[in-house]
Amino acid sequence: MKLKILTAYICLCAFFRVPLFAQTHNSVSLENQAYYILEQAEIKGLCNPLSGMRPYTKSVIIAAIEEILHSDKAEKLKKTELEILEQYLASFSKPETGMDWKRGAWRGETKMGKSDIELSANVGVSVDIEGSAGFYSDDMYYGTDTWIQAYVNGDLGAHVSYEFIFNGGLIRAPRKKLGTYNTFYENFQNDQNPEFENRKIDVYSEPLSRFPYTYKKRWDGSIYFFNSLSDFEGWPEDFAGGYSLPSELTASFFENKLIMRIGRITHEWGSTSFGGSLAFNQMARPFLAVEGEFFPVPWLGISSLTGVLEYFNNEDIYVSPRTNQNAFSITMLQFRYKNYFFFDFIDAVIWPKRFELGYISPVTNNFFYQNNIGKFDNMAITLNLKIQYPGLGNIWFSFFVDEMNLTVDLLTLDRQMFAMQGGINISVPFLPFTSLKLSYTKINPYTYTHHRNYLPWYGDLRMEKSYSNNGVCLGYYLPPNSDEILARFQTMPSKNVTAHLQYQMIRHGADFGPNAVDGSNLLSELDPDRDSNPPVLKRFFLQDGAYQWSHIIKIGFEWNLNKAPVSFYGEAGTVISYFTDIAEEANVTGAAHPYSIVDTPDYTKSNGYIVTIGFKLYPR
Repeated sequence: MKLKILTAYICLCAFFRVPLFAQTHNSVSLENQAYYILEQAEIKGLCNPLSGMRPYTKSVIIAAIEEILHSDKAEKLKKTELEILEQYLASFSKPETGMDWKRGAWRGETKMGKSDIELSANVGVSVDIEGSAGFYSDDMYYGTDTWIQAYVNGDLGAHVSYEFIFNGGLIRAPRKKLGTYNTFYENFQNDQNPEFENRKIDVYSEPLSRFPYTYKKRWDGSIYFFNSLSDFEGWPEDFAGGYSLPSELTASFFENKLIMRIGRITHEWGSTSFGGSLAFNQMARPFLAVEGEFFPVPWLGISSLTGVLEYFNNEDIYVSPRTNQNAFSITMLQFRYKNYFFFDFIDAVIWPKRFELGYISPVTNNFFYQNNIGKFDNMAITLNLKIQYPGLGNIWFSFFVDEMNLTVDLLTLDRQMFAMQGGINISVPFLPFTSLKLSYTKINPYTYTHHRNYLPWYGDLRMEKSYSNNGVCLGYYLPPNSDEILARFQTMPSKNVTAHLQYQMIRHGADFGPNAVDGSNLLSELDPDRDSNPPVLKRFFLQDGAYQWSHIIKIGFEWNLNKAPVSFYGEAGTVISYFTDIAEEANVTGAAHPYSIVDTPDYTKSNGYIVTIGFKLYPR
C-alpha cells in the first residue's frame, strides 16, 4: 500500500512540476460545524463564494478563515465571531510533532530523497458514544451508536495528503415492521413482457429511538450479531457490531483551484443551503469514487465524480448483491457572479457496471450520451439557483428531474418524476453566526426510483437501478411521494456552543396497509403501460390514498469543553404522527377525493418523545 501511494504521488508531482513542502488537503467531515460557520460567513459577505462541491479540504477551510480574518470586513465581526474563527483556524492548522494528549494523537515528520520531500504521519484515536430513546404511548425504544475510531493521516509533500480510518461500533436501532408493499401495485399483471414482475417487499418504520428521517447508517456492508459473528445481517434490530473504513488520497494544486481525490467519503453537492441537496446529499452512504474539481476562473467551476455503488443486505451477502451492480457518475457546472448569483447544472447517472467511458468523462453530457449507447441507465438532471444579498441572506430554488413528460398534465401524471425545493436563509443580526432557514421540499411519486431491466451483459437477472446506494437515497433524505416544511433557527452564542431549534411537517404516502399509495417507496416501479390505463397513472397528493403526517419539534446543542478534549451534544423533542385517508380505494380512482384523519389498526395515531445525548472524546 505504501508503494502504491508513493507511486501515485510521484506521478502527480512529475506531471504538474510542483514545489515540495508540507500542506494538509484531507477532507473535513460534513458533521463539522465549520460548514455552518462558512455558510454564515458567505451570507454575511465576509469571504468569496466557496465551491458547492463538499466536503472541503482543511487547506480550503484554512484559506477561507484567513481571508475573513485578514480582510477589512473583519472589523464588522463580533468578538465572539472572531474567537470562533480563530479557534477553528487553530484546530485545522498543522499540529506540533510528538505526542499530544490533548488531541489524542502523535505526529511525526521526515524528509525523503534528494529533493527533501517532506512526509508526515498523524496517528490518533477518537471515541463517540451516543444513546437515544423514544417514548411512545404503547412502548419505549432504546438505541445506541458507540464508535471507536483509529486513524492515520498525513502529507506526502506539498500537494498530496492521505488518510486511512478504521471505525468499530456497537449499534442498536430498533424498528417496527409495518407490512408489505407491492413494487408496482396490487394485482399488477404484464403477461406480454416478463421483464416487469411485481414483488412484495417488507416495509419498516424509521428507527423508533431517533427523529424521523435523521438516522444515518454509520456501518459498512453488514452488521454482526454476537451470537453468530459469521452471519451477515442487514439491520441492528438488537445490539450488534459493525465497522466502517473511510479513506482518501487527495491532491490540490494552484492554490486549491484544482483538487483531485480517490476515496470513500460522504458528499454534499450544490450551491443550495447546506444539507438540502436534491442531487447528492450528505445523508447518503459513502462509496469508493474518483473525483475532481477545477475552478479556472472565479465565476466558473466544473466538478466530476465516478464511483462504484454498494448493495444493501436485505437477503444475504450472496443473493442481495446479484442485482445491485451499479456505478454512479455525476458532473456539476458551477456559475456564479461575485457573491450575488449562483447557478448549478448537475448531470448524474446510475449505470450497471461495465467499461463505459462516456459516463466517466466529465466533458460528456450523460443525458445525451445515453441516446448513443442505448436506454439501459437511470438519468437525472438538477438545476440550482441561489440569489444572495450579502449581509442579509439568500433565497434558493432547486429542481431535480428523474423522468418527466413535457405535457400540460404536469400536475397529475405519475410519470412526472421530479423533486422541487425552495427556501430562504436569513442572517440574524445582533447574534454571532445566527441564522433562520425556511424551506419547502416536494418529492413526486416514483422520483429516485427506476424499474428493473434485463441487460445484455447480465443475462436473466433484472438489475436494480434506483437512485440509491446501500439502500439509502443518493439525493434528498425523504422517500418518494413526500413533502416537507422546515423551519430552523441556529446560533453560536459562544465559541464553544452551538444550539438549534427546528420544526418540520413531513407528509408521506403510505407504503403499507390496505390503502398504500403507488410510487411511495424507493423500490417502487412505474407501470410500463403508461397510456392504456390512465387511472393507474394519475396521482393526487394527499387525495389518492393513505398519508402519514409527522409534526416534529426539537431542540439541540453541541458544547465543546475549553480545557478538555471532550464535546457533548444532544437533541430532545416530540413527534406527533397521524394518518389521513380517502373513503375510496387508493390509486385506481382516477380522481382526487376528500381525505380525513383516521385511526385504524393499520394507520394509527402516535405521539412520541425522543431524546438523544452523547459525547465525543478527542473530537475531530
